Amino acid sequence: MEKKYYAGLDIGGTKCACIIGSDNGEKLEILRREAIPTDKTVSAETMLSRLDEILAPLLAQYPVEAVGISCGGPLDSVGGIIQSPPNLPGWDDVHICEYYSSRHNLPVRLQNDANACGLAEWMYGAGRGTRSMVFCTMGTGFGAGLVLDGKLYAGVTDCAGEIGHIRLTDEGPVGYGKRGTVEGYCSGGGIAQVGRSAAMELLQVGKKCGFCSSIAELDGITAKSIGIAAENGDATAIEVYRYVGHMLGRAMALVIDLINPEMIVIGSVFVRSEEFIRGEMQRVIDAECLASSARACRIVPAKLGEALGDFAAISVAAMK
Repeated sequence: MEKKYYAGLDIGGTKCACIIGSDNGEKLEILRREAIPTDKTVSAETMLSRLDEILAPLLAQYPVEAVGISCGGPLDSVGGIIQSPPNLPGWDDVHICEYYSSRHNLPVRLQNDANACGLAEWMYGAGRGTRSMVFCTMGTGFGAGLVLDGKLYAGVTDCAGEIGHIRLTDEGPVGYGKRGTVEGYCSGGGIAQVGRSAAMELLQVGKKCGFCSSIAELDGITAKSIGIAAENGDATAIEVYRYVGHMLGRAMALVIDLINPEMIVIGSVFVRSEEFIRGEMQRVIDAECLASSARACRIVPAKLGEALGDFAAISVAAMK
């Protein structure tokens, strides 16, 4: 198959990247990538102009068919408008697709980052070959991208797949602005909250904790530090991840019963700490789900790793 060339813009609160990729029908190859810091002291249009200084020469060099943009929401994917994301202050009703399409006479497509990452894992990663797949971020936050019957499903207001907002318990760690949510238990920040509670209980009665040595260090606990302690055999850290697996299992049971997907792909924390999460997660799924739905759904770690953001932006350009 003839190669097709696409451009991607990965827009985040820390950095923005411009990517060129080629798709030969079998795999996507990243040909060029240039990134610049996201300058929050300047206007959105100034940042778009700085990115265009990188993009324009690349578009002159490669026969690009479309440009894809991955950005945190809220946004309007149909209108191509970024609508005040919390990590991009001042980016209010930014008509980003019109900005680039008018300059380069190319189709420009926009999706929120969870949807874009879901597309990437479906088109080029762990979900390749499936018809219905759910991608869960399980990183700083907990969101999802839904591919249903071979098409991305974004919802009426681009909010489909906000699994992290679902409340599992009336109390519990805070995520997505409320207590006891999937994000509160299963995101990186949520896992840190669970770990802090476990560490405090130990330290208050004079017991040792493998990932925190004093009350003063509680704020420094992260999902990564708990994961390292678990790898070193710390019983408390292992129990924290077992509990997270229990809550993740409850969340995935809801997804499986509601959507009946072939596959759920989970990124970030699950990729790093699957061995401590999977057992309890699967036990809960087996206990909670319709048996036929549970049997039909495979749960696997994300495959694209650190390149996921690059693949995500390109996938938005290449989506049908």
